[in-house]
Amino acid sequence: MGYVVSDKATAMLQQLLAEPQVQKGLSFIENDQDNSLEEHIRLTCIEAPTFQEEQRARAYAELFRQLGLEDVHIDRGGNVIGLRRGSTPGPALLVEAHLDTVFPMGSVQGVKREDGYLYAPGICDDTRGLENILAVIRALNSAGVATCRDIIFMGTTREEGAGSMGGMKDFLADHPGEIAGCISIDSASLSNVIYCATGLRTMEFTFHGIGGHAYAAFGQVAQPVHAAARAAAKIAAMAVPDDPKTTFAVSNFHAGNMSGMHAIPAEARIVVNYRSNNPSELEKLHERIFRIIQESCDEETARWGKDVITWDSQCHCDVPAGSQSEHAPMVDSLCAVLRHMDLEPRLLPGGATNCNITIAQGIPSVCMGTNYFPTGHEVPTMDHSLAEKFPIEGAYKAVQAAFLMTLLWAGLAA
Repeated sequence: MGYVVSDKATAMLQQLLAEPQVQKGLSFIENDQDNSLEEHIRLTCIEAPTFQEEQRARAYAELFRQLGLEDVHIDRGGNVIGLRRGSTPGPALLVEAHLDTVFPMGSVQGVKREDGYLYAPGICDDTRGLENILAVIRALNSAGVATCRDIIFMGTTREEGAGSMGGMKDFLADHPGEIAGCISIDSASLSNVIYCATGLRTMEFTFHGIGGHAYAAFGQVAQPVHAAARAAAKIAAMAVPDDPKTTFAVSNFHAGNMSGMHAIPAEARIVVNYRSNNPSELEKLHERIFRIIQESCDEETARWGKDVITWDSQCHCDVPAGSQSEHAPMVDSLCAVLRHMDLEPRLLPGGATNCNITIAQGIPSVCMGTNYFPTGHEVPTMDHSLAEKFPIEGAYKAVQAAFLMTLLWAGLAA
């Protein structure tokens, strides 16, 4: 049995759809698709690797200004922020997508249009989310829609990789208690409903020793590479629960160089990524991995009894886990919208998006998709690959869904 949308959410959506302004906005979005695609292409060509979002941020801020948002600025975290003022004072609705992509500068060599798709690195994740926000604002303006709540529209920085959702962290730190709810637009399929947060950490561990000649120093010094290998093997042998989903991976192993292939390196490094949909499981895994690192150093030290292998660590990513009910009002609202659009909601109980940060702070949140596919006809969009592609047909429907969600949570002013 699929998701059961509450009578309340259904009634609220039907009431919204009965408003002439809302129908005018929905029609505008459909007719705006070609314009939206052209703007999408222009944004894609402004590359924005994580930590290098400045040029795209400036362009996005200018688009916010052209659309009439108030107090448009780039904050201390590099986030682009614009306000659409509502009629009632109080906490605002936050609608956001992230500016950064996973590709280094020079990856985008234009956008190719072929076989019903736009092709370019970053064309979906999350450039389309940024464009959907712009299209929603145009529709609100065109239809003359006034809302009860203030709406903060935002392009965030440092969502991907080592950015560790840094833009969202900075924003919330600077605006405590000011956000009533968060809609993130950052999932591959419009059918996806990401309502929980997978916590993740990425740690780099460096093992230190004396080093020396592979033959002459044998037995005289402990081996940092062997300590690192012991740790990797112990981590590989760990058992973790299937539910809540918990994962781990030794993703990098670095030591020595080819010039010193006959040497015992003085240091070795491993990088470990570990995740869980449950905060307590993530903490258990964190403590277990740190014990393994120390045990591995102790074992390699005891193996030779000559010197001591030491270690240190560096945290590259730390994103909190969090959860909310699948029947939370914001989740229920999105499922109602998707059902109205003849899509079957696909609830995902985990994910690593900017909603991790809001959910962990108890802010009602949901992450919705950017790409429309009819139910049962989805095609992988190859996000995070050079072959990334965006489906053109029906692209406006994801904008319409975001428009309706925004109005459900910002409220129509009388």
